[in-house]
Amino acid sequence: MSPATAAPAIRASVVVVSRGRPELLGLCLTALSYQTHPDFEVILVADPEGLTQRPDLPIKRVGFDLPNISQARNLGIAQAAGDIIAFIDDDSVAEPTWLSRLAAPFADARVIAAAGWTRDRDGFRWQSRTQRISRQGLPRELPRAPALQLLPVEAEEPVSTLGTNCAFRASALRQVGGFDPIFSYHLDESDVNMRMAQTFPEGLTAVEPSAQVIHARAGNPRRTGPATPLDLHVHGRSAALFARRHGGAAPDDVLLPRLRRQMHRAMLDGRMDPLRIAPVLTTLRAGLRDGRQMALEGPPPPRNDSPAAFRRMPSPCHDSAVIGGWHWHANRLRGEAAKLLSQGLVPTIFLLTPSVLPHRVRLTKQGWFEQTGGIWGPSEPGDSPMARWHMRSRLTREANLANSRRNLALSADVGAPRLFTCRTCG
Repeated sequence: MSPATAAPAIRASVVVVSRGRPELLGLCLTALSYQTHPDFEVILVADPEGLTQRPDLPIKRVGFDLPNISQARNLGIAQAAGDIIAFIDDDSVAEPTWLSRLAAPFADARVIAAAGWTRDRDGFRWQSRTQRISRQGLPRELPRAPALQLLPVEAEEPVSTLGTNCAFRASALRQVGGFDPIFSYHLDESDVNMRMAQTFPEGLTAVEPSAQVIHARAGNPRRTGPATPLDLHVHGRSAALFARRHGGAAPDDVLLPRLRRQMHRAMLDGRMDPLRIAPVLTTLRAGLRDGRQMALEGPPPPRNDSPAAFRRMPSPCHDSAVIGGWHWHANRLRGEAAKLLSQGLVPTIFLLTPSVLPHRVRLTKQGWFEQTGGIWGPSEPGDSPMARWHMRSRLTREANLANSRRNLALSADVGAPRLFTCRTCG
C-alpha cells in the first residue's frame, strides 16, 4: 500500500497560477476538485478571465495579470493557510491521489519539500522524474526508484522540484522568502531549492513517484504548443542570474549546445522551421548577456504572511471506476461515465481501436478521464510498439494501471481490476 494511505493527513494549500489559459485552467481546477486529500484549500492567482473559471468551487481567488510567475506564486503564498504549500501549473491535470501522496511524507519533520513524477502531454510518457539541480542551473538525472525516497542535499546539489508538481513546508518556504521575482520565468523553483538547501542543510526532499500530474506544456508567448521555443531571452537571463547567485560556472558553453540540439530534434520532427533556429539562439545569447550585466540583489527576506482563514475544499469523489470497449461505442460509454460521475466516482473510459496506435489519456470537459488508442498499441513507457492482446485482457491491464493512479485505496501493483464493462459493447 502507498505510504500516503497510512500517513495522517496534513493541512495543505494548493497554489495555481494562470494567465491566458482559461480552458486548461478549468480542467486543472476540475482535477483538483477530485482530490482524495481530506484537508486542503486552493488559491488561484489569475488574470480576469481565469478568475471566472469554476465559480462553483470554494477557492481563494487573487487577481494578477503580469508575466512574472514568481510574483504570482508569492501572492498565493500570502493567502496560503495550510501547513504545506503545493504548486501546480494551469496546464496540468493532477491525478485524484496526487495531493494525498505528495503531502504524506511531511509527516516526517525532517522533510521540507516534496516532488512527484510528472507525465507528458499524452498522459503516459515521463516528462520529469527524479533530478538534482546544479549551481549552474542544470538538471542531473538520478537513479529512479519506484518507491518513496527521502533525499538529502549532496555535493551542494538539492533535489529539483518541478514547479507543476511540488510542495514545501509552509514555515520553511516563508523563512527563505518564497520565490524571487528576479526569476520571472525559468529556474524560479530551482532558486528556491538552492536557498532552502542553504538554510536547512539537514532537511530532506521527498520524491514520491506515485504523486503524478499530466503536464500539457501548453504554448505561451515564448514557445508553441509542441514546446518549440520562439524566444529564449528570459530563459537565458534566468540561467545567467542563477549561476551568479549560486556560484556556478557561466552556463553559456553548456546551455547553448543543449538547446541547439533540442531545436535540431524539433526540426527533424517537423516541429520547427530550420530558419528559426539561429534567431532563437540569438535571443538566448542576448538573455545570457543581460543576466550577466543586470544588478543582482540578495535573496528575498523572510515572509510574515497573514493569510485569510483556511477555506477547505469539499471532496465529493473518493473512488475511481473504469469502463471500456470499442471506440464505436463511445456515446454509450460516455453516457455510463456521466452516471458514474453523478454517483461520486471518478470515471475512466477506455476507447480502443483495432490498431497499434499509441494510447493517450486526457481529462474531458465533462469531467471524466478518457483513454484512447489501439488494442495492440503501447500505453506505458517501455511497452512494445505492438503486442498481442484480447479485448478483455487489455482492458484488465489498463484498468489496473488506471486504478493504481486514481484510487488511493489500491496499491501500485493491484492484482484485481475494478472494471465496469458496458454489457452491450462486446
